[in-house]
Amino acid sequence: MAARKTDFEPPVTVALTGASGAQYGLRLIDRLVAANHEVWVMISKAAHLVIDTETETRLPAQPRRLTEALIERCGAHAGQVRCFAREDWMAPVASGSGAPSSMVICPCSTGTLSAVATGASNNLIERAADVALKERRQLILVPREAPLSAIHLEHMLALTRMGAVILPAAPGFYHKPQSIDDMIDFIVARILNQLGVKHALLPRWGESE
Repeated sequence: MAARKTDFEPPVTVALTGASGAQYGLRLIDRLVAANHEVWVMISKAAHLVIDTETETRLPAQPRRLTEALIERCGAHAGQVRCFAREDWMAPVASGSGAPSSMVICPCSTGTLSAVATGASNNLIERAADVALKERRQLILVPREAPLSAIHLEHMLALTRMGAVILPAAPGFYHKPQSIDDMIDFIVARILNQLGVKHALLPRWGESE
């Protein structure tokens, strides 16, 4: 395991839920680690199934083993990645008195979108998002669904009015992507821009490569 380090950039919470697009969330974790941020991770049961279906990555569900697997996968320092279980109500993200953190749900299933919009808080991901909203912290949701029903759109509008950012997993093509990885990086770059995290995934509009 990599040497322990303590001078990380502020933590960012990343939650993966059961929508298609697990690659976006995994790549986001990787780039946040590379930017020296501490990363707090939650992966739903449905998201584990999506990861198994969409990628060659196999991640354990148990938080300690998941932490170890992500540290190894991302080349993180010991202590840089922390993973929390579905009902770990003692996790810092479960309370407004915990350490502040921006939060990204990527990908965000429409079920999670609904739960966050209505304050359901049935699990730690939903509770962490509820905390982010009530504490006026940054919350970014990356839905991947098509077509969108009136229910989905109404929930997106409600969350936007609450201060969340809805950033659909809809990659652009003006950077002339040559691979699926390029399309993934387009969305991850937009998320990092929202978080104010420097990156070199693609140039900003108007900048030369």
